[in-house]
Amino acid sequence: MIEVDALSKVYPGGVEAVRGISFAVEPGEVFGLLGPNGAGKSTTIGMLTTTIAPTGGFARVGGHDVLRDPMAARRVSSVVFQDPVVDRSLTGRRNLELHARLWGSGRDRIDGVASALGVGDLIDRPVETYSGGQRRRLEIARALVSQPRVLFLDEPTVGLDPRIRAELLGTISDLRGRRELTILVTTHYLDEAERLCDRIAIMHEGRIVALDTPTALRDELGAEIVELRIDGDGSSALARLREHGVAGSTAFAVGSTLTVPLMQRTAAATLAEIELLRLPVTSASTRRPSLDDVYLRLTGGRLAEAA
Repeated sequence: MIEVDALSKVYPGGVEAVRGISFAVEPGEVFGLLGPNGAGKSTTIGMLTTTIAPTGGFARVGGHDVLRDPMAARRVSSVVFQDPVVDRSLTGRRNLELHARLWGSGRDRIDGVASALGVGDLIDRPVETYSGGQRRRLEIARALVSQPRVLFLDEPTVGLDPRIRAELLGTISDLRGRRELTILVTTHYLDEAERLCDRIAIMHEGRIVALDTPTALRDELGAEIVELRIDGDGSSALARLREHGVAGSTAFAVGSTLTVPLMQRTAAATLAEIELLRLPVTSASTRRPSLDDVYLRLTGGRLAEAA
């Protein structure tokens, strides 16, 4: 449903926002672009929704080339941008009616879509009386009025408080039941990506550095990891662990913290060998790997800090 091949975008001044990324999204799939602000996620969405012209490569949405046939690509897709686009002075119904007229969609769908997105009881009120979460649900309802085959959600929960964010995530999760709808969502929230997405592409500095299911990405680090705090340089301690066969290629250091996936080893055996090396360890713990570990290993920075 979405095909991207060597897609790139270079802004004036030589700023490379997207650097030759490639991926494909199957019909009915929920696909996530995960990464911090500045990773290239929104620029990618802009190119796929024909609001930003690619510098190189190509992309197709619903079989339509976004550069050569942008109107056809727009007809099969809808987008919910980071910034609100609904008119706050109008009622929810009037906002949906205007969008339906713009796309030639039947106005008879408005009540059903509004009800499905949880704003049916609010639809005749001015949008300025809505909460932040209610406005976001109205934005999604507006995008669905035109019956798109592809829905783009660009940071759909940014700026919302935790309770409203949780409610909106539930609403978006419900959209997964629409088998005819393909969803591409961008986010820098790890829990969002795990909850919503069938597959995730991790973006870093304009490139895709990993692409798989959330489970498969975590499984690359095994079932358990040892996390060490070192008094001093973590990279030199990691080098010693590798030299003695305690750490493999999947281990990594960020500052004074070492993360050592156990793979086929036991935690007890690994900790015993580490003690024999007399490293300046100030604390040690074991836990299951997370997507944050995957991101740290690939980029050297914690996603929450980079976002």
